[in-house]
Amino acid sequence: MNSKAVAVQSSRYTTMIRALAALMLGLAVLAAQVAPGFAQERPATFADLAEMVSPAVVNITTTTVVAGRTGPQGIVPEGSPFEDFFRDFEDRQDGAPRRSSALGSGFVISADGYIVTNNHVIVDSDEIMIEFFSGQELPAEIIGTDPNTDLALLKVDATDLPFVVFGDSNGAGARVGDWVMAMGNPLGQGFSVSAGIVSARNRALSGTYDDYIQTDAAINRGNSGGPLFNMDGEVIGVNTAILSPNGGSIGIGFAMSSAVVVNVVDQLREFGETRRGWLGVRIQDVTPDMVEAIEGLDMARGAMVTDVPTGPAEDAGMLSGDVILMFDGTEIADTRELVTIVGNSPVGKSVPVQVLRAGEMEDLTVVLGRRETAEAAGTDPQPEAMEPAMTDLMGMTLSEVTPDLVQEYQLGKGDGLVVTDVAADSEAAEKGILAGDLITEAGQQKVATLGDLEARIVEAEEAGRKSILLLIRRGGDPRFVALGLE
Repeated sequence: MNSKAVAVQSSRYTTMIRALAALMLGLAVLAAQVAPGFAQERPATFADLAEMVSPAVVNITTTTVVAGRTGPQGIVPEGSPFEDFFRDFEDRQDGAPRRSSALGSGFVISADGYIVTNNHVIVDSDEIMIEFFSGQELPAEIIGTDPNTDLALLKVDATDLPFVVFGDSNGAGARVGDWVMAMGNPLGQGFSVSAGIVSARNRALSGTYDDYIQTDAAINRGNSGGPLFNMDGEVIGVNTAILSPNGGSIGIGFAMSSAVVVNVVDQLREFGETRRGWLGVRIQDVTPDMVEAIEGLDMARGAMVTDVPTGPAEDAGMLSGDVILMFDGTEIADTRELVTIVGNSPVGKSVPVQVLRAGEMEDLTVVLGRRETAEAAGTDPQPEAMEPAMTDLMGMTLSEVTPDLVQEYQLGKGDGLVVTDVAADSEAAEKGILAGDLITEAGQQKVATLGDLEARIVEAEEAGRKSILLLIRRGGDPRFVALGLE
């Protein structure tokens, strides 16, 4: 009986093994069918791609008259075996004004000779010479520049030039892990190719409109302004900067995405300058600790308005304390996203904007101005003074504005409460509040007296809130801070 039971059990075990093997085989076949759709094969060679796009890539040499002695720029990197030679050559100069040369890269985007490069490659130059892959050289003129994105558009007098087109830097071929190829003029060596992958997306370095693609393709001095290609030979970025402790490539390079470049180049080509949309507000990100203090907000999102100077937003009825959640039909995640969308919007466009105000949604329509015009004007409203009074609240010593405090802290004229001291162990100190800061709003309502602030605190406590939102100005710059109620 026992032997029979063992035999039956063994038979069942064999059957299970066979079924499992069949299942694994089926999954393997399915994986083999599906995998190619999700994986980008490593190219066997970049030769065909390089051959196809090389005629549209150019070397750029600029010359500038400089006073005094200056070393060779962009010719040899630090640590080069030729560095001493060039330093000795420099030391033999007599200090008289001389012509200095710099090197960079670029690429042709039209048959009639429009060329894209970095602004820093050609800024302050007296002459710009373009060398093509064929060896032909032509002088170039500057059509327009945009220092904010470090882009420049040049033009040579030519026809029937080979050119490349822009690709989608947010689409297939520009994903993290996709293969890319960089071309340019590194260290003055002439037409050179390097390859790598997209290491990261949406990098911000220092500019307002930054949207960089990070790549490990080797980028060195002289590569600036050159193209970053996807595997279809489309330009998805303009090689701009590297992160390096020694000036050489360590596999961390940055290319301004074509999503930014295309818009800037189109404007430079049409107007000779950029014309960015302008909303006319000062904004800050909504932090997690601010959410509880903002009625109607369920998570940290949107852009909080800290100030509304004279401009389009004021004309539309926008107020300080509004949280911008939708702009022209797009949900706003943070201030960076809002700035990008506004900047890419046409000047004069009527845009629907949805804001959260005192727990209710408000629909506004803003007619966008032009940022460049607003920046040139540079006007800010000036505040009024108040009668003196002092108290201690939430770890801060507060005073109504006096002439002495205006002079001591170099305050503008305006309503609010001056922070004269901050307890070192307080939440206010932890949140970065300093003596000299001016509190102008509490609970998203203006405060002009200590009584106003105390009333706002009582209202917040009665509403069951654990914190209150304060609008603080420092040197004219506003920001919101949430402080706990004790």
